[in-house]
Amino acid sequence: MTLSEEPARSVERRHAAALLVALAAGVGVALVDSSPGWDSTGITAGLLLLGAAAAATIGRDRPWLWALIVGLPMPILETVRDGNAGSWLGLVFAAGGASIGWAVARVGR
Repeated sequence: MTLSEEPARSVERRHAAALLVALAAGVGVALVDSSPGWDSTGITAGLLLLGAAAAATIGRDRPWLWALIVGLPMPILETVRDGNAGSWLGLVFAAGGASIGWAVARVGR
């Protein structure tokens, strides 16, 4: 079944589920990363990658959207709060994860 043949209701449900996963991952990572004493960049990058991959796999299309939803909360929070512009690099990991998730979804169809 191609994307154009898939019922609209099914696509809406899939996108809603992907949105919930992406928001939960993005906000969760942002809150953990901004907490006092957290200094594990590798785990933060891995969580961004996994969260975006999960959202893109569920959503099956628009990997750029899932990467932004997962990746933006952390740099926005940290730039506003601390002026730390380095956290914008996290978008690279979210984009990589979303690309992987999109590819997995494409192969799975």
